[in-house]
Amino acid sequence: MSRKKDRIDQLAELAGTRAETGESLWRVAFKRVRRSPTAVVGAVIIVVFLLIALLGPLFAPHDPVAQTWRGDISESMGLFPGPRSGNLLGVDSLGRDEFSRLVIGARISLLVGVLATMFGLVIGAALGIASGTAAGLGGRVGGWIDSVIMRFIDILLSVPGLLLAISLAAMIGNGLPTVMIAVGTINVPIFARLLRGSMLAQAHSDYVLASTALGVRKPKIVFSHIVPNSIAPVIVQATLTLAVAIIEAAGLSFLGLGNANSSYPEWGVMLADAQRYLSVAPRLSIFPAVAIIITALGFTLLGESMREALDPKLRR
Repeated sequence: MSRKKDRIDQLAELAGTRAETGESLWRVAFKRVRRSPTAVVGAVIIVVFLLIALLGPLFAPHDPVAQTWRGDISESMGLFPGPRSGNLLGVDSLGRDEFSRLVIGARISLLVGVLATMFGLVIGAALGIASGTAAGLGGRVGGWIDSVIMRFIDILLSVPGLLLAISLAAMIGNGLPTVMIAVGTINVPIFARLLRGSMLAQAHSDYVLASTALGVRKPKIVFSHIVPNSIAPVIVQATLTLAVAIIEAAGLSFLGLGNANSSYPEWGVMLADAQRYLSVAPRLSIFPAVAIIITALGFTLLGESMREALDPKLRR
């Protein structure tokens, strides 16, 4: 008996040592992301984009709405001055500095993308938590609640995302808040289904069964255990969704449903204004298009790297 007791004590001591030296899931994932060249490239792109968006006025050499070089423009002759001294990327069709408009437009694109993603994340997470809780721990009534929420999510998923966004924008009216709500609504079912599925996978884990057996109340189990352990894939999806949100917001602005003040720079509006001059000044379309592509690429690369780092099936 004494020998058996000593062995148990030794196992307990080893377990305690392992727990002290062990690393959390997020810490291990961060180390894997840091070693990934793809993640590093994506992070660099995002940092540059954030600096340009936040410190735009410091980078912009001219007023983005001032038609300073309007006299240098000749539409009849197809004269649109390109890159030159004082105008790094040339001027647009109204004589405004293209580089300054591109830099200031990054701020609007970042604002719309982040707020639209946050809108979709908050609403989708709330629906996902309600549905996951009802399905996993709610019994018969919970199953009915889960069914109602999921049928609503299925309805949203049945409508093409861009068509849904255009319909919402047309009903609410033009403006940046409209674009944010429309793009955010597209992402609500994505976050809701993802969090619900993750919560259902956690609902029958050993720690949940142990907490239930000990008499811990269901709300505490959900918010103290299940939700924190289910949120990782949602955060990764938010990073990927941010890239899509920037593209979709630019698309709505391109269709004329974005900022009502078209003189203020926004990448989608810049693309729309440049369509008339593709044959004589294609650079007016190329510069904002490249900016959108590179920014979305940065968030996509980082998001994919995070997904791989947090996926247990992809660990070695």
